[in-house]
Amino acid sequence: MNWLNSVAGFGVGLMVGITGVGGGALMTPILVLLFGVAPASAVGTDLWFAAITKLVGGTVHHRKGMVDWQVVRRLCLGSLPAALATLLWLHVTGSAQTKHGLILVALGAVLLLTAAAVVFKRQMQAIGQALRSTAPERFKRAQPLLTVVAGALLGVLVTLTSVGAGALGTVMLVYLYPFRMTPARLVGTDIVHAIPLTLVAGAGHLAMGNVEFGLLGGLLLGSIPGILLGSTLASRVPERALRMAIAVLLCAVGFKLMLS
Repeated sequence: MNWLNSVAGFGVGLMVGITGVGGGALMTPILVLLFGVAPASAVGTDLWFAAITKLVGGTVHHRKGMVDWQVVRRLCLGSLPAALATLLWLHVTGSAQTKHGLILVALGAVLLLTAAAVVFKRQMQAIGQALRSTAPERFKRAQPLLTVVAGALLGVLVTLTSVGAGALGTVMLVYLYPFRMTPARLVGTDIVHAIPLTLVAGAGHLAMGNVEFGLLGGLLLGSIPGILLGSTLASRVPERALRMAIAVLLCAVGFKLMLS
């Protein structure tokens, strides 16, 4: 099974390197549907998988000056308290089986949202640009609060499903900061915000016994070369077509999980 874990890690790393789609959207369904990992354990393990890999990527983006720290702080003001509140709620409510069913439904719903985010990212940025241009002062006044709210939503979704920090987070940012976020700064800011969020959420799941370290090691062993290869191939692969194929796959998996 260990080598299959590494193969899965390599495949997800390859896709993330080429398309930038969040690893959780691909990894957690693989763990649940193909490897038979319990939903809570899949979420907890994937959170640590994301935290470790994004810590490496975030360091690189920080050194290149591609992180908007003001936006990161605003997102964290919402996401970290929301993650802690969600962890507390998971700890004190429901039986394990009830939580597993809830996580499956929530994961399916978030995968559908992620698929929509992958498809309509450019349209959301265009809407944000139009609003920013027609009512700039009102739009700028609303930015801080809306960013905190966006962070809070991400905090709940990521803690519950491990999905959302990538595709959903970038769509929120291109809508809220349509001119300020260059592609490189968008990726860097999103990755750096995900680090404390996944660490907090992952620590909570670790305390609840939802992390499988043997599985985590196998995933990381495959993901590192996968990400490196994907980054190298990114300019040679028809990225838009691949993103659309991933969106269709996420829709199919999302519906399957919701109906499980």
